[in-house]
Amino acid sequence: MRKILVAGNWKMNASQQMVGELLDGLVAGVQAGGNADMAVFPPFPYLGQVQSKLQETAIAWGGQTVNPAEKGAHTGEVAASMLLDFGCEYVLVGHSERRTIYGESDADVADRFAAAQKAGLHPVLCVGETLEEREGGETEAVVARQVDAVLEKCSVRAFADATVAYEPVWAIGTGKTASPEQAQAVHAFIRDKFAALDAIIAGQLRILYGGSVNGSNAADLFAREDIDGGLVGGASLKAEDFLAIYRAV
Repeated sequence: MRKILVAGNWKMNASQQMVGELLDGLVAGVQAGGNADMAVFPPFPYLGQVQSKLQETAIAWGGQTVNPAEKGAHTGEVAASMLLDFGCEYVLVGHSERRTIYGESDADVADRFAAAQKAGLHPVLCVGETLEEREGGETEAVVARQVDAVLEKCSVRAFADATVAYEPVWAIGTGKTASPEQAQAVHAFIRDKFAALDAIIAGQLRILYGGSVNGSNAADLFAREDIDGGLVGGASLKAEDFLAIYRAV
């Protein structure tokens, strides 16, 4: 039985005061051994504060991206070893904003996934289509291409210790949400793709939905057979909003 994961991607939103208040609220509302796991993905400068607040709690944390190099002349980048220094368990790879704004290709994402896993981090592979691609009937082809790039580099066995997050680009931060039926259809497609390679890994793989998840729609989304939680953006920035999603499980 796959346990629901509620993950909060704070993106480039934080201050020391905000982080302190947010984490105090989450710690008060999350119990060890509950029906869902929780993780947060803060901006890099706040990882130390997050580690200090969460290291004795049931809440995990991770980085928003990682450079595939172990070290070197990569100004502004962060290595997997640095994330591990701050107690990170997870790292996002291939988020749509990294792909579209910062030009990360499928091959780049695969390199980051491989480097993260080699270092001992649990990668969360983000995949998803634009509105133009959905309207053109290309959703499955786009998602398959993004997954295949990692499978070709790392093999299906790598997903025994990884997570996939399906985030339709057209639903991120727009207030639009894929219907539970639309989301489930893509999640089932992803799981079937893995099942064709390894049924055990496919059955264990957590596949999250991301795209304007909130306390009102979370229960319906998470009730679907192949949706194993959410990668949450805006609603993860306020403790009560994020906890409403957590409590929807």
